[in-house]
Amino acid sequence: MSSTELRHTALDAVHRSLGATMTDFAGWDMPLRYGSERDEHIAVRTRAGLFDLSHMGEITVTGAEAAAFLNHALVGNIASVGVGRARYTMICQADGGILDDLIVYRLAETEYMVVANASNAQVVLDALTERAAGFAAEVRDDRDAYALIAVQGPESPGILKSLTDADLDGLKYYAGLPGTVADVPALIARTGYTGEDGFELFVKPEHAVGLWQALTEAGEGVGLVPCGLSCRDTLRLEAGMPLYGHELNTSLTPFDAGLGRVVKFDKEGDFVGRAALAEAAERAGQNPPRVLVGLVAEGRRVPRAGYAVVAGGEVIGEVTSGAPSPTLGKPIAMAYVDAAHAAPGTEGVGVDIRGTHEPYQVVALPFYKRQK
Repeated sequence: MSSTELRHTALDAVHRSLGATMTDFAGWDMPLRYGSERDEHIAVRTRAGLFDLSHMGEITVTGAEAAAFLNHALVGNIASVGVGRARYTMICQADGGILDDLIVYRLAETEYMVVANASNAQVVLDALTERAAGFAAEVRDDRDAYALIAVQGPESPGILKSLTDADLDGLKYYAGLPGTVADVPALIARTGYTGEDGFELFVKPEHAVGLWQALTEAGEGVGLVPCGLSCRDTLRLEAGMPLYGHELNTSLTPFDAGLGRVVKFDKEGDFVGRAALAEAAERAGQNPPRVLVGLVAEGRRVPRAGYAVVAGGEVIGEVTSGAPSPTLGKPIAMAYVDAAHAAPGTEGVGVDIRGTHEPYQVVALPFYKRQK
């Protein structure tokens, strides 16, 4: 395969038949939108949306020492995750910089599935393979073994219940269970990246089209629509969820990103980055680094990643993600700003948009929280 050739998911023909606008995302040809990204966004907030997430990177870890190995390789306490549960965690460099944020599912006593971001899947695979030396654990690249379909939004439990007899009511947030959906074997997970309730269905690629069609039919009466990556980005932004390459990167530690809670110093054994992260935790406690905050525009101009945040003529931070918010009806952004300007309600903060300092209000994250 040439380096310029894009990878296609098992649902590629379906996306094209639906008239999707396709885009190169991390080497994959993915649907950006099918029609109006605003309509897709609102459908997920009020009804339900269907996503192809088959570009995500699945890595299986098995073996007698799988738990001990993952505790060494990642910053979280993976050994304490119960079978059938999942955990949000990170893999860091020795200097504490974030290589990727991950979801780890414990599928069985000695079997785990690590789900990496598409753009970092190879980096994570390489790091895990290297870090497995000396452990009775096998790291397997399973990116081609799965298609991943997500159904998100308030109508998603009802849609899925019509296609499975799995115990969805008993499936907690950050859990996964094997089941059958539309006569297809699936790992049914409930982790989500939109701020809404919803499910992720890991299936064999050859089952993807049939499952997509079954979900589409099951959701017809309640307003389910296919959704692309564009509305996925505005949904996660409203929900205050970080995106690697924007809020997270190798120059930041989890403590810089306000996610120090994922680092578990009290677990058994050493782990990659421990010493550097202990120093970062101490620094953050004494002299907080820039803080990740929400910004809501007073005007209509949309901030973009990399734009400077200003106050009193000085640069006090940088926008990491920005977009119009369909839910709030205003442009919003996440930004790292100096601690002195991070408190919600801080006055006099602006974003430099092509030379004009547009006024913004500092707010606490997330911008949007669903009613339980």
